[in-house]
Amino acid sequence: MNVPSEKEQEVTANEYVELRGRQESVLRFLSDDVEGGLLVQQQQQQLQAQAQCGSSARAARSTTLAACRRAALYVAMVLLVVVLASLSAFFLGWASLVQMVVVAGAVFLCTGRRYRWFYVAARTAPRDIRAFSRFLRVQWMMHGHSKRNVTVSELFQEMAAKYPDKVCLKSEEEEMTFAQVEEYSNKVASVFMEHGYRKGDVVALFMDNRPEFVCLWLGLAKIGVVVPLINYNLRLNSLLHSVTVADSQAIIYCSDFADAVKDISKQLPSKVALYSWSSTPNNFSHGLGEKNLTALLQNAPTTAPVVPEKPAFNDRLVYIYTSGTTGLPKAAVITNAKYIFISSAIRRLADFRDSDKFYCPLPLYHTAGGCMSVGQSLLFGSTLVIRKKFSASAYFSDCQKFECTVAQYIGEMCRYILSTPPKPEDTQHKIRLMFGNGLRPQIWKEFVDRFNIPAVAEFYGATEGNANIVNIDNTVGAIGFVSRILPAVYPISIIKVDPFSGEPIRDKNGLCMRCAPDEPGVFVGKITSHPSRAFLGYVNKKDSEKKVVHDVFTKGDMAFLSGDLLVADEFGYLYFRDRTGDTFRWKGENVSTSEVEAVVSNAAGYRDAVVYGVEVPGNEGRAGMAAILDQEDNLDLTAIAEGVRKALPAYARPQFIRALRQVEMTGTFKLKKKDLQTEGFNPSLLKDKVYYFTSKGEYQLLTEAAYQDIIAGKIRF
Repeated sequence: MNVPSEKEQEVTANEYVELRGRQESVLRFLSDDVEGGLLVQQQQQQLQAQAQCGSSARAARSTTLAACRRAALYVAMVLLVVVLASLSAFFLGWASLVQMVVVAGAVFLCTGRRYRWFYVAARTAPRDIRAFSRFLRVQWMMHGHSKRNVTVSELFQEMAAKYPDKVCLKSEEEEMTFAQVEEYSNKVASVFMEHGYRKGDVVALFMDNRPEFVCLWLGLAKIGVVVPLINYNLRLNSLLHSVTVADSQAIIYCSDFADAVKDISKQLPSKVALYSWSSTPNNFSHGLGEKNLTALLQNAPTTAPVVPEKPAFNDRLVYIYTSGTTGLPKAAVITNAKYIFISSAIRRLADFRDSDKFYCPLPLYHTAGGCMSVGQSLLFGSTLVIRKKFSASAYFSDCQKFECTVAQYIGEMCRYILSTPPKPEDTQHKIRLMFGNGLRPQIWKEFVDRFNIPAVAEFYGATEGNANIVNIDNTVGAIGFVSRILPAVYPISIIKVDPFSGEPIRDKNGLCMRCAPDEPGVFVGKITSHPSRAFLGYVNKKDSEKKVVHDVFTKGDMAFLSGDLLVADEFGYLYFRDRTGDTFRWKGENVSTSEVEAVVSNAAGYRDAVVYGVEVPGNEGRAGMAAILDQEDNLDLTAIAEGVRKALPAYARPQFIRALRQVEMTGTFKLKKKDLQTEGFNPSLLKDKVYYFTSKGEYQLLTEAAYQDIIAGKIRF
């Protein structure tokens, strides 16, 4: 073992002292550094704490503001719900309000709280809110009129006082200001009151489109006389039926139709008085013992007569006849309340303006022209241009000439207009809106594009019914909608029915069943006592009862059965499918005649076409048959065959085509098909040419030999 010397021990001790000193210096440095770091760290922590406090304070303030906003929003929503609920309960009744809440909750629960329902609700909410607000305006106005117990004639008197010198009614030959219409109608009221007519009496009007048509029924309405508005195209049995079914005590007829009246004069009840009217005062007698109304009006007073019994809001105003597509016309009851509601509802929902000038080539004896258009003048002070007879070629020329901003159509009018050759007037007009019923989806876009129509308000409704809807947002092909959020706001529905008989299909409890989206069914409207929901029906009560279905969704309730097959999509838009009874079955499939008619008409160059089912021996169901107007014997069968092959499934293609020399149509431009269906396809019994669809997809002339082969089953379909 080596022991260090003293010198080595001294060196070692010195090194140790030096090393120890260095260590202490390092430790002091580190200590100072740590203390400084800790100080900095403490300062940073203090700053962070202060920042966090400030942030927390700001967050607290922000949270408080957000909570306040949410609370304010919730309060606003609650107030909105309360207001809407109160208005709904006020106008629709508490039962409807409860129904709305229950239906909304049921829909939410039945969807399993899926987000799709919320998407549909968000997508349709603006539409529904807009429609609901407009409908509430109508209801509020109707409530006011009901409280005042006013009539159509009284509301017109207010317009006449407000716009005495403004043009009220205008035609190709003449125009009448509001003051002139008021004076003329006062003359009418005075004459008939002097002749002993009183409130509740019935005087029929048989006249074509002209301003005096409106003046005559308006004057009679001032003394409470009910006026059946008779289709001036009717003759013989149909005309006689229209007069007698209304229990008319007199007929006012235009001298142009004297022969038609003469033909039925001997069959009229003895109590029926005749009044002839002419545009000239010196018209000669027709030998019918009639009174010359034109002469009587000349010296009549122009002031309103004092009536012994004032007409009321809910009193009958006019009778308007159904089109008669399936038989004799039926007289539907229109009260003052219903007339006001129809005119007001279409005005608000279609968003007419006070500055609008209306063009109406429709017959004034029907609801569309006589209520919806004429009502804009009588009740709201708008100018109405009346055309004596519809002309497809003159439609937009008239609109340009008279500077109209709103034009009306019905039935097949748009197809006729579209078939005219293009011309500058097609777009040189001021039309901002067209409204009507019957614009087929297949030509909708082509029509509005060619004629530069910014908006179309397609509506749906029956004269005698209480279920009326309007397409308010220009959705192509739709005839209206039903809310998917709160369907009970406007209590209309589509129920399941047998498409052939039209009878409702019921569940195990005996109640009707609502259709799912895209499932066709019959359109119904719940019947209540409110003017907007009341069902007045026909003059003939038995006919009225046929249009009412009982025990719809609850025991004891009732609804108007439209007889039309509609379908609703996911968003509640409604589309017309067919009339019940028109649909037929072929090859195990249901065929919609309206859909096939549109395809055939387009393929035939927009000609009139009507489709129906005919029985073929040895085949189940009915084969489709299309009757097409072919006055010049130039039907392009190749184009038709190609069109139906492209657009229709095999079962829907017409197996027969009948080339018609003429086609029978109603006054509202609807095609009649009942007689055609009865006549069938036997060429030996028909004067028209008949063609059949071969296995090659072509139409060939149906000879007697080919007909016998079909009957014998040698030619199969």
